[in-house]
Amino acid sequence: MTRARIAQILKSGEPGTTVDVRGWVRTKRESKQDFAFLEVNDGSCMANVQIVVDANLPDYASLIKQIHTGASVAVVGEIKASLGKGQRIEVHAHSLKVLGTADPATYPLQKKGHSFEFLREKAHLRPRTNTFGAIARVRNALCAAIHAFFQARDFLYVQTPIITTSDCEGAGQVFQVTTLDLARLQQSKSPLDYSHDFFGKKAGLTVSGQLEGEIFATAVGDVYTFGPTFRAENSNTTRHLAEFWMVEPEMAFYELEDNMDLAESFVRTIVKDVLERCPEDLAFFNERIEPNLIASLENIVNHDFIRLTYTEAVEILLKSGHTFEFPIEWGKDMQSEHERFLTEQHFKQPVILTDYPREIKSFYMRCNEDGKTVRAMDVLVPRIGEIIGGSQREERHSVLIDRMKECGLVPEDYWWYLELRQYGTVPHSGFGLGLERTVQLVTGMTNIRDCIPFPRTPKSADF
Repeated sequence: MTRARIAQILKSGEPGTTVDVRGWVRTKRESKQDFAFLEVNDGSCMANVQIVVDANLPDYASLIKQIHTGASVAVVGEIKASLGKGQRIEVHAHSLKVLGTADPATYPLQKKGHSFEFLREKAHLRPRTNTFGAIARVRNALCAAIHAFFQARDFLYVQTPIITTSDCEGAGQVFQVTTLDLARLQQSKSPLDYSHDFFGKKAGLTVSGQLEGEIFATAVGDVYTFGPTFRAENSNTTRHLAEFWMVEPEMAFYELEDNMDLAESFVRTIVKDVLERCPEDLAFFNERIEPNLIASLENIVNHDFIRLTYTEAVEILLKSGHTFEFPIEWGKDMQSEHERFLTEQHFKQPVILTDYPREIKSFYMRCNEDGKTVRAMDVLVPRIGEIIGGSQREERHSVLIDRMKECGLVPEDYWWYLELRQYGTVPHSGFGLGLERTVQLVTGMTNIRDCIPFPRTPKSADF
């Protein structure tokens, strides 16, 4: 018989039905009346199903001795109405098989509270906990909602390179990819000669699929990329990862206003989808992690985002009378505390900021006529701050060359990107949303390392 998911059994299982349950034991209680209760979970939902094992079962005593928290079992049994509180049904075992034991002396996930710091050291086991099982289900729902949003709007899903020779952000925080024998070169004190490397030039892991995405946007219409990106930023904050997932749509013929409209619709839609698809998991996060989580998410779904310029936002912050750890002034990038003040205290809802100073933004953003700002936009949400960064792209060939030089880049290294501006250039726009920050948003988790299955951070690349 095919295994029945516990979520389906708990939701629609009727007394008298025979089911095949397979999962991991959360707890075991033995009764003096010669039967035992097993709480079993298979990861399909938050709740466990109670298995009642009677002493009349063949090899009862031997089997029960083998079963401890963490053991895996396969049970065939009959659903019966439960007399216990807090549960509608239970399963009375007709057969019980122990698939794998778990030594209670060494199994680290005993029935007690564990810190998130401890669980990061047990990334191979932490998905078995309530919190991380719920995070996995929410992350899955978000990914499905992301694809559904763009597919419903006829965007093409394109796959951009993970290995690249360009640095989209121009910050130099790129993980290098090489086949050169660095140890031998160090011993011989020979200079690095990338002509002998695998690609014949310096290459690294991508920080963004945007530039390649623009190629397809200016050929086949609206596209999006969705994959891993990497940044060698030596940061140990709760907001940064060295490896993270990004969804990056690129749209031909879109100007900044069109870009903002799409970004707002995107955030509101995927949050709405997760609220509808994962109510039990979000209720758990609302109870255990962030008390105002669901109200905050419903606020995002039900209200239009506030739109204002960077300059207007700076004026609001300066006049607020609030003392910030990082003083705000025009020309400096906003910190998380500034973004959260705008969304949580001043407006009390999401905000889209536009027209940032050109000195703090990337070379590919379209320059405004004032010579001081670019047509950039950031979507800010409560508790997180920036969740989306985007812009109208610079489509003018000569202006783009000047911006590259201004940002310290060599235009010849981006010859193919520049050719897009020579052959049928058009206005186009795009943005990037970090998946892990979105998981933070919808779960209330405070540390981004808990929002990805296997976090990659400085000095940490286990599992």
